Amino acid sequence: MQNLHRCGWCLGDPLYEAYHDLEWGVPVYDDATLFEFLILETFQAGLSWITILRKRENFRKAFDNFDYNLIASYSENKIAELLNDAGIIRNKLKINATVTNAQAFIKVQEEFGSFSNYIWDFVEGNPIKNKLEHYKNAPATTPLSDTISKDLKKRGFKFVGSTVIYAHMQATGMVNDHEINCFRYHEV
Repeated sequence: MQNLHRCGWCLGDPLYEAYHDLEWGVPVYDDATLFEFLILETFQAGLSWITILRKRENFRKAFDNFDYNLIASYSENKIAELLNDAGIIRNKLKINATVTNAQAFIKVQEEFGSFSNYIWDFVEGNPIKNKLEHYKNAPATTPLSDTISKDLKKRGFKFVGSTVIYAHMQATGMVNDHEINCFRYHEV
């Protein structure tokens, strides 16, 4: 795997490279994984993704393996416990938003049968395949991420600005932003 060409953003850190090689851009249709990425992306707002990756296992433990049914009913005591957990990002607004987002996530599931049905309908079930020569040419937002962001906010989600949503789309394979000469470009 060392001689393969990868997207430039992940180079030099084994954790970043493994995430790039195994997860980033792979289409995700599983609600549990979609929720995990949504929460991780909201915590990433204003921070680097590698910071979140390094704390990912701590997030999984702290947030009950991202079980949105449990998170939706978190008590004030649980929220206080999370605010004291040095293993995660201790931002009260983002922690409260995680509870709110779990509740909104469940409502979307009830309306559409799954969150996957809802989110993938924005791209008619098929990933958008961009042709980036360099990762720095990837947009931070698109008109589609603007639309999804507005719709999620209308449904009660928090910390789901267009930049967060575009990053979610990239991570979950709704858009393929691997560089065209990256070994993963054609694989995903």
